[in-house]
Amino acid sequence: MLPPHAPGMRIGLFGGTFDPPHAAHRAACLLAMRRLGLDRVWWLVTPGNPLKDTSGLAPLAERLAAARALADHPRIDVTDLEAHLGTPFTFGTISYLVKRCPQVRFVWIMGADNLRSFHRWQRWREIANMVPIAVIDRLGPSLYSAAGTAGHALDFARLPETAARSLADRKPPAWIFLHGLKSPLSSTALRAERAKKSP
Repeated sequence: MLPPHAPGMRIGLFGGTFDPPHAAHRAACLLAMRRLGLDRVWWLVTPGNPLKDTSGLAPLAERLAAARALADHPRIDVTDLEAHLGTPFTFGTISYLVKRCPQVRFVWIMGADNLRSFHRWQRWREIANMVPIAVIDRLGPSLYSAAGTAGHALDFARLPETAARSLADRKPPAWIFLHGLKSPLSSTALRAERAKKSP
């Protein structure tokens, strides 16, 4: 069920509905892989986002296939792990992984837009206490995401960008803001465009 892993590996976890997956997802992961010195990145394609309306969500199998086609990288593994585990919340997924693979150094990767709403995630403070977090900048949300509720609450644990290479080895809570990705792509906008075109 789990993608390839071994003790001591640095693995990025990148979750989302991927409806649809787009080039900025891949670019964010490649940026994180390079800057954080990650061995692999796992895309956790979730059955649904508890914070969003999922009534128009494409079927999981369809999103998985699209994500695999887009990822197309030997060190990016696309998985429906959350569907197998039955964990609707990120907290449950990460809890399982850190217990199941105690010697793997996991890092949670999220876009700046997710940092803005992170305080609404179930048990978000506990997530921050389980794994280091890398926040990838995005056009727009980057300007104010770190000033939000979670950004303020976790400000004490923020590392300078120059410490990126050591993030996976840090004891959480620890997080970093990675700049360099300025893609305007958004799954929400792409879904809206898709809805406009459907009969």
